[in-house]
Order: sequence, then C-alpha cells, then structure tokens
Amino acid sequence: MFGIIRPCRHRMSEGMAASWLAHLCGLCLALRDGHGQFARVATNYDGLIISVLVEAQSAPTPAQRRTAGPCPLRGMRTATVAKGEGARLAAAVSLVLASAKVRDHVDDGDGPFARRPVARAAQKVARRWDRAGARTGGDLGFDTTLLLDAVGRQAEVEAAAGLGSCVLAVTEPTETATAAAFAHTAVLAGRPGNTAPLQEAGRLFGRLAHLLDAVEDLAEDTRTGAWNPLTATGTDLAEARRLCDDARHGIRLALRDVDFAHTASARLAHTLLVHELERSVDRAFGTDGCAHHPAARNGDPYPGNPYTGNPYTGSPYAPGAPGQQPHPPGQQPGGPGGFPPPPEPPRRRGLIAGCLVYAGMFCTCQVCCTDHKDAWTGRPRDAWCDDCDCCDSTDCSNCGDCCECCGNCDCCDCGCDC
Repeated sequence: MFGIIRPCRHRMSEGMAASWLAHLCGLCLALRDGHGQFARVATNYDGLIISVLVEAQSAPTPAQRRTAGPCPLRGMRTATVAKGEGARLAAAVSLVLASAKVRDHVDDGDGPFARRPVARAAQKVARRWDRAGARTGGDLGFDTTLLLDAVGRQAEVEAAAGLGSCVLAVTEPTETATAAAFAHTAVLAGRPGNTAPLQEAGRLFGRLAHLLDAVEDLAEDTRTGAWNPLTATGTDLAEARRLCDDARHGIRLALRDVDFAHTASARLAHTLLVHELERSVDRAFGTDGCAHHPAARNGDPYPGNPYTGNPYTGSPYAPGAPGQQPHPPGQQPGGPGGFPPPPEPPRRRGLIAGCLVYAGMFCTCQVCCTDHKDAWTGRPRDAWCDDCDCCDSTDCSNCGDCCECCGNCDCCDCGCDC
C-alpha cells in the first residue's frame, strides 16, 4: 500500500469506514480481475479516490456494489465492495502511476532496485503495467498517454532544477497526471460541468502528493545523498508547508463547485480530500498526534509545537459533554442522505477455524501492522504495533474547519452539530 491519505476507522463512523473499505477492496479486485493477481500490489490509498469521485457524481444504484468472497486481509470474511467504471478507472490510473514509481526506484537505485537483476525485472513489470493501464483506460475513453507523457517528463524536469528554481516546476508532471485522472471522473459520470473544478482539485492534489513525499523522504535522502526536490531547489520546510496549505485550501474551494449526486459518497469524498488531507500534511510535518492513542491522551505528544492544540475546546459536543449526540439530526446512519447502516455482526467462528485464520493473519503481518477484525468475533481490533495518527471518532476538534468550508456539517460525518 502507498499513498498520502491513510484514514483510520477511529475517526470515521461505521458506515463511512465501510464505504471507504468498499472502494479500497473494489480497486484491489478490479486490478485482479482485469490484470491478474500480481497487479493487486498496485492497490493504493490514493487511487480509490477516483472510484469515490465517480460514484459521488452518479445517481446511487444497487449496481454500484457487489459481494466479494472471503479475503485474508478481511479476516477471511465476505464484504460489499464497489464495482463499475469508477473502480476500473482507478485500477488503470493506479497501474500507470505504480509503474512510474517502480521506474523512479530503479533510476534512483533504491534498496534492492540497485541490483541489476531486480532492476531488469522491475522494468519489465513496469512496461507490462503501462500496457495494461492503457488497455483499461482505452476501454473507458481515458487516454493514459497523458499520464505516461507527464511521467516521462519528470526526469528531464528534475535534471533542469537547481538552487533557486521553483519547486513547483518539479511537481508539474505529477500535477498534470492527477488533474487528467480527476477530470475524467466527470466524463464517466456524465457531468461535464464538473470537469474544470475536478481538474483543478486533481492538479493541487498531485502537487500535495509530490511535496509530501519529498518532505517524508528528506531525512533519508539527505543521509544517502539521493536527489530530493526540496534540497535540489533550496526550498526550506517553512515554504514547503506554505505550499501544501495553499494546495489544501485550493482543493476545498474547487470541491465547492462540484455538483455531486450521491450524498453519502460526496461526504466521503469531502472527508478524504479535505479533512484527511489536512491530517496528511500535519503527519508529514510532524504536527499531528493521535488522540485515541494512550500516549496522546496523557498530554501533548509534541510539546511546544505551534501547530498543536484544540482551538475549539469548550464545545458542547466534545466527548463526554452533556447532551452529546453521536450523529447530528438528519445524519443518523440510514437516514436521509446518510450512509447505509453497518451490516449485522458476523457469526462467531469456531475455535479451529478462528485459529487457522489468525495463523494466516500472523503470517501476513496484519495482526502487528494493520487494524484488523478479530478472527472469531469479527470485531475491529487495533494493530499490535499501533502508530496511527487518528483522532477519537467523537472528537469534534475539526468542526470549525468543516463549518467554515461548507457552511454546515451536512457534507461530512464528523458527528457535530455546528
């Protein structure tokens, strides 16, 4: 898995978390069905946004979902997953961008890619993914040549960059690629009026993705002497943070102009592209803590940091406050414009079956590294090595931002009544 948007179930309602997982699994299965089992390694957290945007602009229909069979990553349980053109477009884009990432590792000689046999095999996989992405994109009317051309210019752009150059010149190819992918979601949904704002949102999303990747890699790149856009152009972290915050704000404004048809998916898109992007920026710059994590509950995890602190303390909807409501009026699960209620709890497995499932989860490191479902009861469990950056699902510390950008909280699922 890779991507800058990594939400945690602790800050989502069950319905929203189930919808997010449906798109993630839908992307994974679209890669498998269209391009084989190995292509599933291209599954990424950012690619599913394409699927979410297509669904959010389309009228809700039962055909947008299907039941998938048991999967080890779901504790060998079935699940309802997204399907259709949105998932297939997300798969095509993910394959092309994953191939670009592989080539980048080969060019930089990162880790095992420095070995010639590994590099040759990786390049062969990248070429196969390019062809597969182009085939699926062509079936959907999307020309992946736009992505390949943008990615192909990246090395030339990086070679021309130097001290004093604008770092945005380096991010331009990524911006162009993501802008094209976001804009095509409007074409698939039959809403051409959304093309311009989604193109702008995609361009800024690509800028953010490139900058945050550079910030997260800066220390390691400095240690190894690898090329980094911030070091190459002399851009300091303060300027990088300003550019990231400007891009976040621009995405908010662009989403205001998008005409969404599916309320629940629109709320998920807003949560991912507004609230979760904000947390991604904070995480990259080390200015965000996890409120459900015990270490964060015992005090400020980053004492003295100017970006920490809750400016909305005293809210009557803070956790444990009198009269607190888990959902504002009209946003109860299954209510008007809300997510469908979560499915009934799965039946408990037997002792032997549960042990076998847990053995598989241990072998794939799910128990240690990812949030997972209990093999016997199906209840959500935290990873043993929990290091997520999420806030408590009842925490309304970001409600001010939500209300500022939307005028009310109907657009998201933060559980507050502004």
